[in-house]
Amino acid sequence: QLRALASELHPHWARELFDQTGIDTGFRRCGGIYLARTPGEAASLIAWAGSAEEEGINTQRLGERELEEAGVREQVVAAYFFPQEAQLRNPHHLKALRLACERLGVEITAGAEAIDFEIRHNRIAAAITSLGPIAAKQFCFTSGAWTGNLAAKLGISLGILLIRGQMVLFKSEEPLTFRHILSEGSRYLVPRDDGRVLAGSTEEEVGFDKGTTDEGLTDLIGFARGLVPVLEDAAVEKTWAGLRPASFDGTPYIGPLTPLDNAFVAAGHFRSGLFLSPATAIVMSQLLRGEGPIIDLAPFRILR
Repeated sequence: QLRALASELHPHWARELFDQTGIDTGFRRCGGIYLARTPGEAASLIAWAGSAEEEGINTQRLGERELEEAGVREQVVAAYFFPQEAQLRNPHHLKALRLACERLGVEITAGAEAIDFEIRHNRIAAAITSLGPIAAKQFCFTSGAWTGNLAAKLGISLGILLIRGQMVLFKSEEPLTFRHILSEGSRYLVPRDDGRVLAGSTEEEVGFDKGTTDEGLTDLIGFARGLVPVLEDAAVEKTWAGLRPASFDGTPYIGPLTPLDNAFVAAGHFRSGLFLSPATAIVMSQLLRGEGPIIDLAPFRILR
């Protein structure tokens, strides 16, 4: 339900953000192709495609000819096309979102580290930050990989697991031969309109280390150039790494931050944070305003 709501909301958010800010967030319904190169991977992909169909997601199994037309060179055992899959330019989206929020009167204080919290009568009275205390009626923790550490200051244990993901950005001078997102296991290629191609991503448990490694980047570059020939001559424009907050069971934490009466949490989305963000925002807004969320949040509670 959360995925379905997010998929429905993203195009509306992209249009509204453009209308309010003039910034194109890069939202494109470009479709995605999922690949499997071994019989075991193929079995998992076929089962996953079947479950997607049961959820109302359109899929289409591809043959060798369709893959060649899509620009894929490698031999694969199974491939499925998901026409509803979309992409978004993360920096453009966040720039538009921040500008729209500021124009609506949202006050954003950058660089304020939350050091501790003042608790009164089972409620957070204020967040003690490096720039001074911030008092509020309600507090919502949406701090990604750092949410577990902040909750620990309140004596609350959240099973947030940090997973580093390394990324490579190519810039191709030649026209791209593929227009769909290509995914194989945890790795993917995202073609941008301007000739850039985003390649990701590793999954490494290394704590708060956001550095890149030669091994991780070499693997991603080899994967990208082996899958799409046009990238063999494309320059590597940028590399970086980020920290993804995972939960112990793969389901994010969304709801009250028990046992505090005025604290809430929305974190642990792992690799789906940006995708699930509109739906998460809607249900959290309803919860904070005392309304019944349109999605049952029981599966997302912290003490599940």
